[in-house]
Amino acid sequence: MLPGSSDWKAVPDIWRTAAEKFADRIAMIDSYHEPPLELTYKQLEQEILDFSEGLRIAGLKPDEKVALFADNSCRWLIADQGTMAMGAINVVRGSRSSTEELLQIYNHSESVALLVDNPQLFNRMTDLFVTQATTKFVVLLWGEKSDLNAGESDKLSVFNYSDIIAMGKESRKRLAESYDARDLFIYETISSDDIATLMYTSGTTGNPKGVMITHRNLLHQIRSLWDVVPVQAGDKFLSMLPPWHAYERAAEYFIFSRGAEQVYTTVKNLKEDLKKHQPDYLIAVPLVYETLYSAIQKQIAANSAVQKIIVLAFIKISLLYMELKKIYEGKYLAKQQQSYLIAFVDWLWARVAAAILWPIHNLAKILLYRKIQSAIGISKAGISGGGSLPVYVDKFFEAIGIIVQNGYGLTESSPVVAARRPAYNVLGSVGHPLKHTEIKVVHAGTNEVLSPGSKGIVKVRGPQVMKGYFKNPFATRQVKDDDGWLDTGDIGWIAPCHSVGRSRLCGGVVVLEGRAKDTIVLSSGENVEPSEIEEAAMRSRLIEQIVVIGQDQRRLGAIIVPNKEEALETAKKLSVVDADSTEITKERLTSLLREDLMKWTSKCSFQVGPILIVDDPFTIDSGLMTPTLKIRRDVVSVRYRDQIANLYK
Repeated sequence: MLPGSSDWKAVPDIWRTAAEKFADRIAMIDSYHEPPLELTYKQLEQEILDFSEGLRIAGLKPDEKVALFADNSCRWLIADQGTMAMGAINVVRGSRSSTEELLQIYNHSESVALLVDNPQLFNRMTDLFVTQATTKFVVLLWGEKSDLNAGESDKLSVFNYSDIIAMGKESRKRLAESYDARDLFIYETISSDDIATLMYTSGTTGNPKGVMITHRNLLHQIRSLWDVVPVQAGDKFLSMLPPWHAYERAAEYFIFSRGAEQVYTTVKNLKEDLKKHQPDYLIAVPLVYETLYSAIQKQIAANSAVQKIIVLAFIKISLLYMELKKIYEGKYLAKQQQSYLIAFVDWLWARVAAAILWPIHNLAKILLYRKIQSAIGISKAGISGGGSLPVYVDKFFEAIGIIVQNGYGLTESSPVVAARRPAYNVLGSVGHPLKHTEIKVVHAGTNEVLSPGSKGIVKVRGPQVMKGYFKNPFATRQVKDDDGWLDTGDIGWIAPCHSVGRSRLCGGVVVLEGRAKDTIVLSSGENVEPSEIEEAAMRSRLIEQIVVIGQDQRRLGAIIVPNKEEALETAKKLSVVDADSTEITKERLTSLLREDLMKWTSKCSFQVGPILIVDDPFTIDSGLMTPTLKIRRDVVSVRYRDQIANLYK
């Protein structure tokens, strides 16, 4: 445990320890905002304290709620921790949410003030907020008050970031010089069980619910994540995820408590910044790793025919080598126990075969993989969470020598409950539970606890589990029982403990197989987990997005957003269209997609029948994706209800 961490009672306590221990180390670099900012740990602590006191001077009181509607930046963190440091509760959301959703969250949370990203976002919100919300004051984290639209905004008390910092700095100076300052105020210690923040779930169905996360919940994450990510002071992280997402937020608190250096980037600049900054770690969602994988595949495809054959042969051999290595190391995920004799033969065969392949794999590392690693720049590990990491992506990065550790959690559990450790990085799993965390798998109907290896509903209990949903005891009771067990709604199983064999080091890891509410029940009564098919289908370069459908139908179908550029190139190579064609007909596109879909999903338990091709991608702005980039299945099904009906006629 980090020295001094046992004294932490609230999240802002980490800054005093960090400032004392890492003082002049660089804490954060933010180059993409104006003005660019670089702060040491000592400066960051002072900035947080100034902002906190500035909020008090502006009129915010302890236990009041303040909305923080902004995107990832250094000032987001300062505003977040400044709010917590004065005992207030922040209510977080990003700028891409609709104005109506932001208003609903603001009013439902009983927020009294608004910290907003920039004048552009506030101008979009002004009309609704002035007429339908009560606001003590507004703080612009970036930009100037002069950029606000005249009119409605004039009715509100507005500060910019510099105003709040200046007010806080002046007040702190005055208090420090005052002999009777402590007599003028009543100080109340923040309790570990006090609510630190309200995080509204994205939710693929219904309105967002306000998850009450306490300081104790978040401190558990800060103290426990080192087992997963053994950060050393000075390690460099790239930050690009929205910090109102529980995953990025907990990760940031943790890495700052360990003296790491956080470099802010954006989706647009990620590729360039990976190469420029060569980070030790990247905290990202599966989509980022899928994008990196696709970029590498595209680069390989651009080579000459001979080069492509050589590169693909190297990768295939490395994939096989890593499979064999997992077998003899005991990290090959399996449900069945092997006998001693079979286990020995299996181990011997894998060891010999791997030894034969090792020279070629090593040659590939020298000639090929080092170049890829240099371009991607992740020197220690990529951490994946916030969604399902496709197995083919996982295996590819393992084969080329880039470590990816997969984790699992929910907003309701602050969020991490399990993650793959460096020494037990079992592919196909989400790793072992964190410290002080219990996980069980129960039967969906009877709630009976199932034995390891049996598939059921995953439930979690531990210090990170939320207090409940704000002003929604009914919804809280639906997911959290009196004994503190949280129903995750995920389907999974726990790997059995085997004393020998290829899976001897896999015991206790958690394996997920989809969401209970996503299960499709065919008219035959068969249950289908669509995620398996969708993950396989996404390996196709012709498919941009896919949603498998078929509830109460005889067979499965799919709604597909095609990659038209790749489809056209493929059609030209197959001479389906002329070499100078600029588009492809819908009939030919459908035929190409169907063939490619069958190719990639041939090994899945179920096959897809009819397909519906749609031109418009599923996006946050269209309402078909959550702010955390998960497709809203129910909304997609409603949006294309008529076309789906015709598909099954």
